[in-house]
Amino acid sequence: MEEFEYTLENEQQFWDELEDIVTKPCPSHQLIDNALRSYLHFTTNFRDEYLQSDDDVARCIHRLLHSPLFEAHAEYIRIQLIYCLLQEDEGKTLHFLAGFLLLDGRGNERTFEMMNEEGCFPRLLELIKGEGGKDAGLHRLLLELLYEMSRMQRLSHEDLGQVGDEFVTGLFQIIEQLSDDVDDPYHYPVIRVLLVLNEQYMVSATSTPTTSPPLTNRVIKLLGLHGSSYMTFGENIILLLNRETETSLQLLILKLLYLLFTTRVTYEYFYTNDLRVLLDVIIRNLLDLPNELISLRHTYLRVMYPLLAHTQLSQPPHYKRDEIHKVLSLLGHNTNAHWEPADETTLRLVERVTNVPWLRDNESPSDGEVARKLLGISLSPAQTESSVSVIDVAAVMEKPGVQTPSRKTEFEETQRDGANEVKEPKRGKKFPPPPIPPMRVESARKLPPKTPPRRRTKLKVVQGGDGGEG
Repeated sequence: MEEFEYTLENEQQFWDELEDIVTKPCPSHQLIDNALRSYLHFTTNFRDEYLQSDDDVARCIHRLLHSPLFEAHAEYIRIQLIYCLLQEDEGKTLHFLAGFLLLDGRGNERTFEMMNEEGCFPRLLELIKGEGGKDAGLHRLLLELLYEMSRMQRLSHEDLGQVGDEFVTGLFQIIEQLSDDVDDPYHYPVIRVLLVLNEQYMVSATSTPTTSPPLTNRVIKLLGLHGSSYMTFGENIILLLNRETETSLQLLILKLLYLLFTTRVTYEYFYTNDLRVLLDVIIRNLLDLPNELISLRHTYLRVMYPLLAHTQLSQPPHYKRDEIHKVLSLLGHNTNAHWEPADETTLRLVERVTNVPWLRDNESPSDGEVARKLLGISLSPAQTESSVSVIDVAAVMEKPGVQTPSRKTEFEETQRDGANEVKEPKRGKKFPPPPIPPMRVESARKLPPKTPPRRRTKLKVVQGGDGGEG
């Protein structure tokens, strides 16, 4: 290919020339390759001069993504840019490649599938380790790309085996070195990679053939060995669970919490006051979930049992014992004006939580009889056994981008629809849950982070990008 040297006098000439590159007809693969080389050469050459913000870079990527060139040859261009990612080492070019694949993949899952098939996961691990401490913008973009391609497809045993202690330790250290502001654009991508790696380890552990050696969950391993050095991570995932409205991300957090509370060496990873905040969030979300979100409700209940049974919350003074009983009674009630009858799994999980020893302590026979009536049915010993398989937790999945409905929000919308008219709520609209009572700070170890009202907007992931969560 013949290389051209461009001389530009102003920003408008830059965008005009870029438009010419991505709109020129390319009837052959050779001409497409030439156009892609021109695009990458041109954008990287003038990036410092005309693409100084994330918005400018995103605009430049969208010019290619929505161009006649890409619309006519999308599959071929995707695979060519994936091959470039596998071979390229120059930072500016990698920035455009990663940005394009990220935005394209969020609109077309096939892009991430192709990346996985072509072996991009080990390459992204390599690039992330190499860019740490160099170009923060590129490093964050690579983390986003790794997360997106790993969140809805299973990684191979060999690819996941490429993750080492050094890589995971580096991610934990980044979180500790950052400010305490969870809205820092760096926090979220790092935390989400750790969450999705944990899920991949869980899936691998429950489905790997016995002929292959099991993989060590390095996220849990390092928190078990050095958890006291990575406390900021724990504080942040509780805050994220409180704020997050995307169902798939709530599940990622709950899966990690489940393993932390069922692994002996991490029972006491969290500070006691943080556990109280977490319990408040779980109670609030259980009451706020609409009836149809059964799988998410089951996952919250599966996390609630080891949280109450294995952590510092099992020790006196017992936090919100009466509130827990009330929530369990509501969830397990067979007939209620505002709740649909509980399914069998919900009843079993509610009964299991109810049987946490400190929730049953000092319970008079009359109190126990009332509790059994509130649960609606009597469950057999086989249904109340203490073991809950990790398979049930690992298997719960949700498509990215799906937002968790809110019982409270639905009720408020019903109220607005009715204006001043008093009428019954529409079918499926439920009354809001009671507010969480103020937390008591009974430990001098550290003050808990406050539990703010759930935000109705998601945290921003990549500043300046037009693509939302895929």
